[in-house]
Formats: sequence, structure tokens, C-alpha cells
Amino acid sequence: MREFGVIGITLKHSFSPKYFAEKFEKEGIKDASYHPFEIHSIGDIQSLLQKPNIKGLNVTLPYKEQVLPYLTSIDNAAAKIGAVNTIKVENGEATGYNTDYYGFKISLENWIGTAKLSEIKALVLGSGGASKAVVAALTDLQIPYLYVSSSNKEGAISYNDITKEVLNEYQLVINTTPLGMFPNVDEAPAIPYQYLTESHYLYDLIYNPEVTKFLKNGEEAGAQTINGYEMLVIQAEKSWEIWNA
Repeated sequence: MREFGVIGITLKHSFSPKYFAEKFEKEGIKDASYHPFEIHSIGDIQSLLQKPNIKGLNVTLPYKEQVLPYLTSIDNAAAKIGAVNTIKVENGEATGYNTDYYGFKISLENWIGTAKLSEIKALVLGSGGASKAVVAALTDLQIPYLYVSSSNKEGAISYNDITKEVLNEYQLVINTTPLGMFPNVDEAPAIPYQYLTESHYLYDLIYNPEVTKFLKNGEEAGAQTINGYEMLVIQAEKSWEIWNA
């Protein structure tokens, strides 16, 4: 039996185990299983990678950057992004990939359309591992972007710097932080939602809850909104493709 899974700190409400269980059932895949592996230190991944039946892992918060030193090699695209969310284990070697990139890029194109995307700029809320895949996709789509960070990231603006004028210029706002994720559903990034309009697009990488406070605030201001569900489906299927290549 081939084993796959996801590593993270808190996985009780993780998307991947349920998705793959349903996929295996629906497609009649009998030789594979998928499990949540909660680890509280990234060093714990070493024993997991040495299990003989482990063939692939997904990586979620907060390990997408921390996992890099534990890999045998890193796919060129993932190395350029600087974060990994998919690991293929083969012949004792662990290779890192980033399928978040594909999930975000394709879902964004499906949602807004390439013509409209060529006319807008993006604010990227957060500067962690998830934001790196988002920024790589924005770069390839030639969408100008600006980081918004509370951690004094070089080249980023702070949340206090988001004015009405800034939001007039940047019509796509992407939340890559965990703010608002279940069970902390009353949290939301501290942006001036009162300045949002019908011309704005709010993309939240979170899918649980389906409508975060970030998205709800956007909807109330007339903005168009989307959560991270389609992105997760696309990245999961890309992971499966990599594991079976």
C-alpha cells in the first residue's frame, strides 16, 4: 500500500485528507492511502520520510519554507519560489515541488480572466511561504504587486500604509495569511474595507470557513470575492500527477 499525507501543526480541518479519501473512493484507487501527519517540529519529518511506504507528502503551515533543508533536491520552479508544498519520495530521495503556484495561477485566470488581469495591480497580504507561490504566479502573469506585511519585510508596506489612494490603484487584494481560518473566524486582515468598491477583487487562500470575515467585509462593500477551494483542488491534482509520474 502506497502512503501519502500532509504535514503541518494542526490538521484537524485540513482539506487534503478528505479530498484524497473521496478521490480514491470515486476513482477506485485501491493501492493508496492518505493521512494527516501532525508534527510539532520540522525535524520530525526525517523519520516520516524514512518510512518505506511513504511515496509523497503535502506540506502546509508553517513548514513550506522550513522543509527545504530536509529535501534531497528541489524542483527548479520551487527553488525559484523558495517554498515547497509537495514532496515526492522515490528511491530514498525526497524532491520538493510547489503546486500552490499552479493552483493559484489557474484559479485566478479562471476567475478574473486574462484580459482583465492585464489591467490591474495586486496587494499581497502576508509574506510567508504561501505568499511566495502567489507572487511567482503574479510575476508570470505580469501583474504588478505590492507586499503588505506586519513583519517589516523589505520592500513591503505596512497595513497602516493602505490608504484610499492605495486601494484605488491596487484593485486585487489577496490574503495569504491564516487570519480568519477556522476556528479563529472573527479575525481578518486590518485593511480599510470602507474604501473597497465594486471594482475590487478579494481572493482569500483560506477555504474554511467558506466565507471568511475578509471576504464578508469585501462583499458588503460590493467587491467580487473568491476563496481558496478551487486553488486547493488544482494543487492537489497537480500533486497526484507528480507522485505518479
